[in-house]
Amino acid sequence: MENNTSKNLNDLGHFKQCLTNDDLKVCVIGVGRIGLPTALSFAKSGLPTIGVDINADLVSKINSNDYPLKDEPGYDVIFNEVVTNRKFHASTKIEDIVPNCDVILLSLPTPMDKNNVPDYSALRTVATKLGDLLEPHSLVVVESTIEPGFVENELIQIIETGKKQLIAGESFSIGVCPETANPGEIMTDFTKLPRLVGAIDEKTTQKIMELYKHVFPVELISMANCKTANAVKLTTNVFRDLNIAFVNQLALLFEKLGIDTAQVLDAAKRKYNFQVHYPGPGVGGPCLPVNSYQMLNSAKQFDSNMLSLVKIGREVNESMPNHVVDLLIDGLNEANKKISNSTVLLLGISYKPEVKDIQITPAEKIIEILKEHGAKIKIYDPFFKSTDVFDIKTENNMEQAFVDADSVVLVTAHKEFHDLKPSYIASKIQMPVVVDTKRIFDLDDARNSKLIFRSLGVGNF
Repeated sequence: MENNTSKNLNDLGHFKQCLTNDDLKVCVIGVGRIGLPTALSFAKSGLPTIGVDINADLVSKINSNDYPLKDEPGYDVIFNEVVTNRKFHASTKIEDIVPNCDVILLSLPTPMDKNNVPDYSALRTVATKLGDLLEPHSLVVVESTIEPGFVENELIQIIETGKKQLIAGESFSIGVCPETANPGEIMTDFTKLPRLVGAIDEKTTQKIMELYKHVFPVELISMANCKTANAVKLTTNVFRDLNIAFVNQLALLFEKLGIDTAQVLDAAKRKYNFQVHYPGPGVGGPCLPVNSYQMLNSAKQFDSNMLSLVKIGREVNESMPNHVVDLLIDGLNEANKKISNSTVLLLGISYKPEVKDIQITPAEKIIEILKEHGAKIKIYDPFFKSTDVFDIKTENNMEQAFVDADSVVLVTAHKEFHDLKPSYIASKIQMPVVVDTKRIFDLDDARNSKLIFRSLGVGNF
């Protein structure tokens, strides 16, 4: 393959011709939850694609034709196809891969530190290496979720100060196309949800648009620049975080008033301009909590009180695990039992249903509070069977999980739990105290089952 200097990838017409001929070599740095499906999509389109990751076990698994994302349906078929056809493989050696690739996609994690400050260390580390490795006219696309201005104010400067003395817009191009995918539904989202494209100049924007049009059958929205595209991504998720906080507060009020929150929301969503969100034990995952803090981090450079509503929303959602335990303690008090002498079974620990992912899961905080109260804890989650999670050995099956439990807290609404009847639980546990944080259990069955039952957003009955 000719190198990207001879390809003259700086020319939009030639770039499009290389796309048509599948003559662009793509490197995806970071092949985790989003990066791997992204890389597989590019390989499926016909473009030779290499995944780079520091996780040697993950790379070995990929190269052994062992699909690592069992909870992402559909991509297992694509994985087998592109690996078999040698359109995709993985490597830990960024220094060998980047100089031989034309397009570099960054799909790196941007978590929070213990002080809720966004951690961009993975992006900074890779950017430093790109400054030493990029060939002239390479295209860099940042898919990671970042604060508005991070590319313009920091990432470009890191690359430009590398050994090669590259200059953005001249010796390399850079832009963003923030990922927009819901874990567990990535294939659906990658084929339906619009994508945002922003870059340092119009030519780069057009190149990225052409690239993604070649791979994804979705609407591509051209944005004014990188920071505007990233602002849109954060805005959509902060919107969700805030609205969940709103309904969580409503749920607390409606519990006091004896109103079923689910009935309120079911009726309210029938109005054309109401977008329904649901209460729960907290908001987890690598997106919503982090995105709110990213937005807050951007705001505090101007005014520490700016976006105070977002801060309050975070406080509300982060307080919900405490309320869940309060509901449990209230039920145990009715049963004349102390939480310190109880064995609590948690049903589900993933941060969302049908996904094997415990990043920032509300279950972790619930477990922490239960331990502080001296409770014994059991866990059953169909995605985490017979494994150590949060220093607890999880149960292998639900039947065994109920043994010796005197109370149950439904944390994650996995499909397996939707058919679980309160009356069945009542027949299995010693002291029938149940807390339903997701309002999936049948209330009539709960009333008739002699349970001491608490449902978040419903109240006592």
